[in-house]
Amino acid sequence: MAFKRFRAGLPKLPVTALAGLLLLTGCSADRYFMVPKTDLNELGASVKSQRATLVTMENNASVRHQQVIEQNRAATDTILNAIATRVEKPECPPIPAQTACPAKDTSKGRADRLKGKVIVGEVENFYLAGPGLIYKARIDSGAETSSIDARNITRFERDGSNWVRFDVPVPGTEEFITLEKEISRRVRVIQASAEEAERRVVVELQFTIGDHQQVAEFTLADRTNLTYEVLIGRNILRDVMLIDVGKEYATELPESLRNGNGDGS
Repeated sequence: MAFKRFRAGLPKLPVTALAGLLLLTGCSADRYFMVPKTDLNELGASVKSQRATLVTMENNASVRHQQVIEQNRAATDTILNAIATRVEKPECPPIPAQTACPAKDTSKGRADRLKGKVIVGEVENFYLAGPGLIYKARIDSGAETSSIDARNITRFERDGSNWVRFDVPVPGTEEFITLEKEISRRVRVIQASAEEAERRVVVELQFTIGDHQQVAEFTLADRTNLTYEVLIGRNILRDVMLIDVGKEYATELPESLRNGNGDGS
């Protein structure tokens, strides 16, 4: 009876309209409450993949944590071993015994120098290389060219060049040694005791004074009446030697040269 009354109270609708209303209601229910089975499978696969990723990350983190622990343990062991190791106190090396300064080596000769120049006295021992003779040489800054005692001076020609043959005295004897040298040039020399200038032959000779060796020009002249066989002039002194007028024999020839011709005193 009640249904009848409810039905009587409803407006009268056509049958076709009522059927359409029922179809729309069923479609709406399917849309909001039903999920396709394929979507559920994909969701399940995604969940499994994420779970596997989380497990892998946990394993990696555990491995790294273990490595850090082992590294810290090794560092701690190293520090403890270093602390436990006994380090001996360093000791200063013994002081070496003081030795006396060695004697000055005269085998190489001696010559004091000032600003690179050899200091010579008014008289020095002069070693002539070649014949190996030692003369007493006077140091004279007033003479332009050095000179050496020479006898029997004879000029001659060799291979188109001018040469000279001359004898030099052997100190302490009456003997002479003959030398031959190419003529470097000729010079005019005016002596106080002579009225006219004398032309002299100039040759190059190698010599030693102290530990100083040099090749320089010398005029050849008979110095029989002079005290010294050799005269050292400005051509050698210039830029090479300084004269200490208060000294004689300020230099010393090497021992090997002195033994070759007297004691060199």
